[in-house]
Amino acid sequence: MREQSSSFDVARIVRELSELIGARARKAYQPHYEQVVVRLNRKGVPSTDLVIVRGRRVYTSQRDRPMPSKPSQFAMVLRKHLNNSRLIAVEQFGFDRVIELTFEHGGGRLKLVIELFRDGNVILLDDNGVIIQPLTHAKYASRSLKKGVAYAPPPETVDPRNMDRSALDNLLDGSNHDLIRTLAARANFGRIYGSTACSIAGLDEKMGANSLDSEQRDALEEAIQSMLVELSEGDGAMMWMIDSEARQTWEAADNEADRDTASSGITEIAPIDLSYTDGSTMVRAASLSLAYDAVFGSHDAAAFIRREEERLVESGEDAGEKQAKLGRRAAQQSAAIDRFHERAAITQELGKAIQGNWEHVDSLLTQFNDAVDSDGWQSVGDRIYDVPWIDSADPAKQTIVAYLPDEEGDPGASITLYVSKTVHQNAQRYFEEASTQKSKAKGAQTALANTKQAHEKAEKRAAKDAAAGRLRSRQRSKRFWFEKHRWAMLSGGHLLIGGKDAKGNDVVVRKHLSSNDLYFHADLHGAPSCSLKLNDGFAPNQNPSETIPEGVASLQIVQNLAEGIEDARELPESMHLEAAQVAVCWSRAWGSGGAAATAFHARPSQVSKTTETGESLARGSFVVRGQRNWHRNLPLELAIGMAVVNGVPMPVSGTPATISENFERWGKVIPGREKKESVANRISKATGLTQDDLLSCLPPGNCSIEDHGLIQS
Repeated sequence: MREQSSSFDVARIVRELSELIGARARKAYQPHYEQVVVRLNRKGVPSTDLVIVRGRRVYTSQRDRPMPSKPSQFAMVLRKHLNNSRLIAVEQFGFDRVIELTFEHGGGRLKLVIELFRDGNVILLDDNGVIIQPLTHAKYASRSLKKGVAYAPPPETVDPRNMDRSALDNLLDGSNHDLIRTLAARANFGRIYGSTACSIAGLDEKMGANSLDSEQRDALEEAIQSMLVELSEGDGAMMWMIDSEARQTWEAADNEADRDTASSGITEIAPIDLSYTDGSTMVRAASLSLAYDAVFGSHDAAAFIRREEERLVESGEDAGEKQAKLGRRAAQQSAAIDRFHERAAITQELGKAIQGNWEHVDSLLTQFNDAVDSDGWQSVGDRIYDVPWIDSADPAKQTIVAYLPDEEGDPGASITLYVSKTVHQNAQRYFEEASTQKSKAKGAQTALANTKQAHEKAEKRAAKDAAAGRLRSRQRSKRFWFEKHRWAMLSGGHLLIGGKDAKGNDVVVRKHLSSNDLYFHADLHGAPSCSLKLNDGFAPNQNPSETIPEGVASLQIVQNLAEGIEDARELPESMHLEAAQVAVCWSRAWGSGGAAATAFHARPSQVSKTTETGESLARGSFVVRGQRNWHRNLPLELAIGMAVVNGVPMPVSGTPATISENFERWGKVIPGREKKESVANRISKATGLTQDDLLSCLPPGNCSIEDHGLIQS
């Protein structure tokens, strides 16, 4: 499956993006160095993400997309200039792989240029076409992409939409290559669309382009025109599957997760029919963006998680960052050593050259000093431009830049001479500079040796941690919203949250118990109020980083669980039992010495702060009116699994059944005699997970752990 868009693909995407004209740009993100996302809002329509994968593709998507809490510098620039601006135009540069989006707000117009050739780029321009900020600075033979310079588009290529019969004949006659290569490169078709043109025209791709007769050229012209008409007037896109079985799997998929799985069978997508392909394996999509989202959406949506996993997992962020810094330092020191040696060699040679041209240098110094004594620095400075052996003079430093003769006696290497010093003294100054550069090189070599030694130690530490399956996560300044409460993962990935204290109970019910969720509570005074979320939870990351240690699950936070279900009451009864079990484990039943407890659940509408006349409620307490659904004889046992959630190494708690099913490395927690701090410390040393995260997942009391690969992987 090709990842890079062709000019045909860009032309159709531009048509589709034109439907977004009138939308307002909200926030911009850079979830990965390779990707930029601009969120667009249209009135009355859910927000749409414009996904730009540098040098590869552009499409729209409405997937759940984890984003960094701190925007990159480029994302901040886009936010500053584009926020609340209105999209007013979408254009393609000729038939090139370049898209121009024009935005307008009270301050004027701005343009966002997306280049999809080579390594790609995203460039923000002001109203005068001057670059405000490029995603990456680049310099080409004919143009430069950097802040403050006028943007110059790439050299224009052939636009087949403007190619008449005469131009086609000239193109074919002027080519010494076969037909497919001529169409792909010189006619700007690319290989797959060049093959399509040959197939429609009934021509052999390998025949010489300049050997086509008039009838064959007529057929080729008609084929090209039919393709361009389909491109400009058609809609939707086509996807080709690897075989009929893959097609059936795709057609049977009725939700996003199934479609992501079935998309592995897609081998090609295009905005027009590729006649050389097998039509029996082709399926249609409503738009090219939807086709791109089907093939690449899951991978692209996990870009931020992938970046975080690459940074944090295997050796841990601290160790990984340290290694990266040591590596950069070693490279800089090595480059500095080369520069010192190079500078030493140059200055030493110039010193020798001064000595070798003693009479020439002495004559220049003598004549210049005589002229200064006679006419003064100002007068001499004005006349030296007529002297071929002197380039410039600096009265403040009492120096001149002079030339030494080359092998043919013409001005060659330039040197700086102090006019008050002798030839020997000027040469000696160059020798001293060479000696200084050599000393610096020795110092840099010592520093480089120390850096390499530190780098080796860091690598050994990282290898040791990786072999033990340990994660080393950073101290996070910002946590996920649910980490303010008790939380657990139930079957299907659904999230259960509960209050940590009376204030937390109030927050859970007031802010996180929506009408389609369910309220859970242990049948004990002071137990936490819990909310079983219908749509919020976790899903397996379909594109985890290869650096994650074996046995560590990769998850991403989602908000679209339970498709087709409108109320948490419709969730399986087994999930209600799980939520009730976790709720009693979070209560004081854990330390009561019993083996089982009771809990109930109710609809959110049954939960109220309103009391009968003359009664009052303590903070964190609620009145539950109406029928309750009871769950009895719930076992007091929890489990903890080891995972990376949105790129952050974390412990995930839940019932043993759910955790054992979703995590290879996990442990079962039951009431015991060991302090929870001691248990958390043991797990932390074995896994690298932070002790604070582990304490928040453990039940409120002493416990013991039954290991299933969590501590000893």
